[in-house]
Amino acid sequence: MSKGADDQQDKGSGRSPATSPGERWERLYGASKLRDADFETLSGIPLEPVYGPPEEPRPGVYPYTRGPYASMYRSKLWTMRLFAGFGTAEDTNVRFKEILRSGGDGLSTAFDLPTLMGRDSDDPHSLGEVGRCGVAVDTLADVEDLFSGIDLGSVTTSMTINSPAAVLLAMYVAAAEKAGTARAALGGTIQNDILKEYQAQKEYVFPPRPSMRIVTDMVRFCTAEMPKWHTISVSGYHIREAGSTAAQELAFTLANGFAYVEAAVAAGLPVDRFAPRLSFFFNAHLDFFEEIAKYRAARRIWARWMRERYGAEEERSLQLRFHTQTAGCSLTAQQPEVNIVRTAIEALAGVLGGTQSLHTNSMDEVLALPTEKAARIALRTQQVLANEVGVVNVADPLGGSYFVEALTDTMEEKAEEIFAHLDALGEGSILEGVYAGIEEGWFQGEIAEAAYGYERKISSKRRLVVGVNAYFEGNDEEPPEILRIGPEVEELQCKRLATVKASRSPAEVEDALEAIRRTAGEPTANLMPDILRAVAAYATVGEIMAAMADVFGRWQETPSI
Repeated sequence: MSKGADDQQDKGSGRSPATSPGERWERLYGASKLRDADFETLSGIPLEPVYGPPEEPRPGVYPYTRGPYASMYRSKLWTMRLFAGFGTAEDTNVRFKEILRSGGDGLSTAFDLPTLMGRDSDDPHSLGEVGRCGVAVDTLADVEDLFSGIDLGSVTTSMTINSPAAVLLAMYVAAAEKAGTARAALGGTIQNDILKEYQAQKEYVFPPRPSMRIVTDMVRFCTAEMPKWHTISVSGYHIREAGSTAAQELAFTLANGFAYVEAAVAAGLPVDRFAPRLSFFFNAHLDFFEEIAKYRAARRIWARWMRERYGAEEERSLQLRFHTQTAGCSLTAQQPEVNIVRTAIEALAGVLGGTQSLHTNSMDEVLALPTEKAARIALRTQQVLANEVGVVNVADPLGGSYFVEALTDTMEEKAEEIFAHLDALGEGSILEGVYAGIEEGWFQGEIAEAAYGYERKISSKRRLVVGVNAYFEGNDEEPPEILRIGPEVEELQCKRLATVKASRSPAEVEDALEAIRRTAGEPTANLMPDILRAVAAYATVGEIMAAMADVFGRWQETPSI
């Protein structure tokens, strides 16, 4: 085989490689641009980039158990993100700039509950919630203020939003283009994982099937016009926060990922056109080794299913890349400073598991939105891991451990059992199986049962939690200062919204909303161009969502008993 053909094969599926995994890894590693750093211990002992028998699969080589890239953190550290969003757009813009000044290299946006539910700040249902758990966004004007003075062409942005994701993506694109950055230059991720909303987080608006149509429209739009954008962040994080086990988080998340693949293929997209821009979002909980095994199993499962079931050939379609956030549900209101320790351990699990991006929770998030000091400590935790601990020098340093390898295999086996159940439920389709599991309350019931079992262990002290059911010294200390969002934020935001509404063209807004209704009624049409037109006319999040609800209806969950 010629060198050119061999190189081309390296870029593809990895089928029938012309060289051994070790030789192929050496070529990939040799082509990597490494960081200018000392890859040695504090004692000066030089370290190999990876350890293990040369015939075993290595990082960057199918099935990617040991990492998606050959050189891993020797070439590029994970992106350090902090979740930020509170009050008005101007308030959050100040925090964003502080994060960037402190060394953060990615922005992660938290939206308030009304925005997450597709409602405006002046909606009666929004009373008392505006700006409290994230930033309030009603119109394009708010997004313009949110990113004012930030070069969106040089920073990646993550937006944690699902049911109104198409609206917020359109606002982000419009704000960037008004500031001079073309949509094709924008890098970042929008969560856009509507399936897990029905399973765990409950921030849905429309029924599952029309919601999936919107997700697929976004995938089609971004594939054509935003090549650097990750269109879906398939999120196990919220499944775990709702009480699932690690194995359930792994299986439900990947099943949702397979469902999105099937939906996009059914819409006419070749798998290798869109799959490279799918990403994942996992929880980092306190069972240190189980979390690492979960990440390793996730990469292996995704690579195998994408190649063998869905026919993907491009290497990036097979490489599962993920963001990690430390577990919010592990934080305690009692002795909140101990949360710094919990977060550091969880972050270390994410790094040893090979994450591409990391969010560390602040110690006071269990009490309120984080203060600036707490957020800085959370960022410094990542910076210590990256620069002082030595864990970035060797890829998959726990690979080959009898315990970790056995746990990885067990996590994979448990996930495959769940896939088999969903495949049978959907009569050969994971997508239909996920729909059925949502509609029948199966996911919800499984998560509830796991959460109940965990709480019983805490109540019976079979599992100890420092400051909660053991080691109470310090519980009587004064609580730390927390960030408080007062009612004046809601008043200010509603006034701002009224001003925007008064300054826009009502006819232009209504024409744009009517176009959305027409397109929503045409199953093969793409909603994104009409949503972009509506946000440019300063239609509100609530108005655009209501226009789609006129056609799609609103979802009412049947409780699982």
